[in-house]
Amino acid sequence: MASAGPSGSAGGPAARQAIRLSHPRKVCRPSRNGRQREATDTVPRDVRRPRVVASTALIAVLAAAAVPGSVGSQGPSPEREIDATLFRAVDAASTDGTAVMTPSFDPARRSYGALSETTVLLDPDERPAPGGRPDAARIQPDAPIGSVAIPQWHWDPNVSFYGPGFYGKRTACGYAMTTSLVGVAHRTLPCGTRVTFRNPANGRTVTTIVVDRGPYVSGRNWDLTGALCLKLDHCYTGPLAWKFP
Repeated sequence: MASAGPSGSAGGPAARQAIRLSHPRKVCRPSRNGRQREATDTVPRDVRRPRVVASTALIAVLAAAAVPGSVGSQGPSPEREIDATLFRAVDAASTDGTAVMTPSFDPARRSYGALSETTVLLDPDERPAPGGRPDAARIQPDAPIGSVAIPQWHWDPNVSFYGPGFYGKRTACGYAMTTSLVGVAHRTLPCGTRVTFRNPANGRTVTTIVVDRGPYVSGRNWDLTGALCLKLDHCYTGPLAWKFP
């Protein structure tokens, strides 16, 4: 009788391993009341196989949840004929939108750009002068060249006022000097010349006329009447801005 190899004999390591896995062993474990109790310690024959299968299934589930497929992906549609009844004719004139028109050629410039059987070609010196276009220079001639004066403010640091002692008299321009006369005195400007004054202290602006001659004090050019100094709140000698309106 032939003897079996080390791994196939009844007393070999493989046989002993199979015996240990097929027969449970008894182990004494302590109980709660202090007595020892017998417990059966059963070892399954193959422990790694269920774990490997469970790990593989878990990886597959996580991969399917973490890497979704492309949105809207689908296979190619089968080729089929398009039904002509699904379309209808559209009139371009009935569509909404900006109307587009082709500009016509300018007859004044002979820009038709087409020749007919009766067309006669002329030399440049034989062509008639273009007509049909109005003379723009005659209808609207060029404006005359000139200059426009923009009134500018002038600064006068020494503007005074007068009134008391002159009420009831006539001014050099023929006005009655009263407490309500709004005007200004100047030595050279014609009577009735319009002048605008602005008080820089409060921003008040008044347009008045020249009603008298003066002042006759060196270094002064303007003399306000009593009513004008009250309007400007400038009843003293000080700076004012003035301009011709």
